[in-house]
Amino acid sequence: MKLKRTIILTIYHNPRCRKSRAGLQYLQDKGLEVKIVNYIRNPVSEAELTDILIKMNKKPKDIIRTQEAIYKSNFKGKNFTDYEWIKILIENPKLIQRPIVVKGYKAILAQPPEEVDKLI
Repeated sequence: MKLKRTIILTIYHNPRCRKSRAGLQYLQDKGLEVKIVNYIRNPVSEAELTDILIKMNKKPKDIIRTQEAIYKSNFKGKNFTDYEWIKILIENPKLIQRPIVVKGYKAILAQPPEEVDKLI
């Protein structure tokens, strides 16, 4: 039996995404305590997404899944402010790259899953 380490991480997870499942599995295999947020079922708030972006040191456009059909048909080639992109991402959580892992004041995009090692 693996003991859980006390490092508490939050993973913003989409269970239907292969990369997100791999990220979660990586955390679990390391025996880390993980809070799972299914942000597709329970979308993040404007404040929460803004906080995550600050912790990642990224702009909203940096975390957009540009290969999604909804991006290509509705948003590609258009200029939006950071605030407008945040609103778009909240309304279309499928556009957010995943998984995002947060620990304290830092957050990373866990692609590949080993990126998590930068937080622990």
